[in-house]
Amino acid sequence: MLMVEDVDLTPNPQALKFILNKKLLNFETRQYPDKNSAKNDPFASGIFSLNGVVSVFYMDKFVTIEKSPDTNWGQIQRPFIDFLKSFDPSVIPEETITAPTVDEENELLKKINALLDQKVRPALAGDGGGLQVLGVDGYTVKIRYQGACGSCPSSISGTLMAIEGLLRRDINPSIEVVAA
Repeated sequence: MLMVEDVDLTPNPQALKFILNKKLLNFETRQYPDKNSAKNDPFASGIFSLNGVVSVFYMDKFVTIEKSPDTNWGQIQRPFIDFLKSFDPSVIPEETITAPTVDEENELLKKINALLDQKVRPALAGDGGGLQVLGVDGYTVKIRYQGACGSCPSSISGTLMAIEGLLRRDINPSIEVVAA
């Protein structure tokens, strides 16, 4: 049975990170910015059925739920715990491992992802979020924040500048980072 082991605050005042007792995914992250985008994922759809949920992000052993500003956490937490108790994780769609694309073979992109895996993504996961590199065009890196980071005011400015500074220092001083 799935259960919440702990709840962490995130820098986003509208999002909480729920740490679970069992793994949901081994490799992937799943980000759903709205109910419609989650229609093929029974786990995320079930969370969206709770009143006030506006986005769902999950990976490994945690779920980050973002709520609407006019909803209080008491309206979500108990129904979420009840949902977990009755949910069968085996119905979560299989993870897909896709073959590398031309962009993924790009050496610059490999270096960027390796550095982000080492120094940035663990910190973002600690705050209930994640980061996806959408691509590299010249020295412009396009990223998308996931989970609590997606709508957090600090991710739009401070974190973005910190990531750009790290990539410029450790990879190439010409790199620019833009959020999608």
